[in-house]
Amino acid sequence: MVIPSIFQPEKIFSAKWFKSYALITIGTFLVSVGYVMFISPDKIVPGGIYGISIMLHHLLGTPLGMTALAFNIPLTIIGTKLLGPRFGVKTVVAFVLTSIYVDVLYYFYGSLPLVPGETLVSCIFGGLFIGVGVAMTFKAKATSGGSDVIAMILQKYTRLPSGQLMMMVDGIIVLISLIVFGDWRIPLFSFITIFVIGKVIDITLHGFTYDKTLFIISEKHEEIRDSIINDLKRGGTFLRGEGMYNRDSKQIIFTVLNPRELYLLEEYINRIDPQAFIAVLEAYEILGKGFKSLSEKIDEK
Repeated sequence: MVIPSIFQPEKIFSAKWFKSYALITIGTFLVSVGYVMFISPDKIVPGGIYGISIMLHHLLGTPLGMTALAFNIPLTIIGTKLLGPRFGVKTVVAFVLTSIYVDVLYYFYGSLPLVPGETLVSCIFGGLFIGVGVAMTFKAKATSGGSDVIAMILQKYTRLPSGQLMMMVDGIIVLISLIVFGDWRIPLFSFITIFVIGKVIDITLHGFTYDKTLFIISEKHEEIRDSIINDLKRGGTFLRGEGMYNRDSKQIIFTVLNPRELYLLEEYINRIDPQAFIAVLEAYEILGKGFKSLSEKIDEK
């Protein structure tokens, strides 16, 4: 039996193939606008290969896009040799297109910020453009190259989570900018930009959600179950648990509610069992019966 790979490419010239490359084309252009019109002119260094390239651009006058390309090509080759086929043609197309867009935009637009003297505005809107563009590239199953490749290579040898390593790599690059430019404002504004980029990527990929995940432990679990099903018209799951102290058998209710439903259920539980244990977590994304189905999400891509 052949197990399908998550790196399996779309069929050439299929509707999905065209959609993927349209996302890459538009996404990389938005990233380029963010760098050229907002980030680079104010010397903001948002980590990654483009953070290094921005420093070299302002120090040595090197072209921003081609400098980033000069880093990305060997990094991708090394990453492919060490990690296998994680970086397909679409990733190469993405970072090549970004480099071309960046230098073409510099040629026609110039090197002045769109909003002169408003570095915070540049941080926010530059992060917005880059975040949306990177998220569109991710939706096409490509990566933007750069620090995520470095993080994946380091993960192979350190066994640390790639997200942690990516933050470490970007953080080091930002701190280097303090040494290079000798201005405390630059790393501070750069960290703001990194935060905005991360939040925008999350929102673009997963949307806004106000749903809450609940774990409830109560002796009145049957009454709570009836309320969830009959009053709130929601579902849930009973999980079997064991108390750590007395090793008593426990029934744990797992369910997902919106804020209004959560408020109503908490009031009800307080009336019937004030000693109940309730853990409320932010639901990052909910897929399945009663919510958006996995198929619907995949079809939207």
